[in-house]
Amino acid sequence: MRLAGCLLAVALLPGLAGADAAADARAADRLEAAIQGLAGLRASFVQTVTDAQGVETERAEGTVTLARPGRFRWEYREPAQLIVSDGTTVWLYDEDLAQVTVRPAEESLAGSPALLLSGQSNIRAEYDIADGGSADGLAWSRLTPKGTQGDFRELDVGIAGGELRRLRLLDRLGQTTRLEFGHIERNPPIEPDSFRFTPPPGVDVVGRAPAAAP
Repeated sequence: MRLAGCLLAVALLPGLAGADAAADARAADRLEAAIQGLAGLRASFVQTVTDAQGVETERAEGTVTLARPGRFRWEYREPAQLIVSDGTTVWLYDEDLAQVTVRPAEESLAGSPALLLSGQSNIRAEYDIADGGSADGLAWSRLTPKGTQGDFRELDVGIAGGELRRLRLLDRLGQTTRLEFGHIERNPPIEPDSFRFTPPPGVDVVGRAPAAAP
């Protein structure tokens, strides 16, 4: 899954991070300020993936729509893929493969940086947050998971004007995923149907939605 993947998903950050505790505290405050009050988001994005040797292996563009808590819609172009969550179920539709993968949202997002955008993560409790310096007109906050679960080692978040602009994710295999957001709309009106998905006729469906609570 591209993500959220999720999702959910960054330009190259400076290699030196501030070691000063006051700077780290400001980085945590800056990140929380950018996320707090964020009920929804709509933006375009460019995503690139490089391997451990720095060779680009993937590039994609698309649009993302988020509504907290837990709902999102990532639409990729070339190859055409769609990742949708209603907060309970995640559907990944690969148009070229004519296949839909269905998973519980809790399972798909566990240990994932997508939790950061979904509003279902306690940032200070789950991550160590450090100052990542400044570059390209952005102030960077660096998150390191406190637990050993999950697929990533570091997540760098670039912020400008109180808005999240770029992400850089380093996973445990040494791959780096970068997401750069553009045309950002904060808390726009969003139709609830944006987060509903019905597999098209004739496609293979792998997995199943979680059982409804009794």
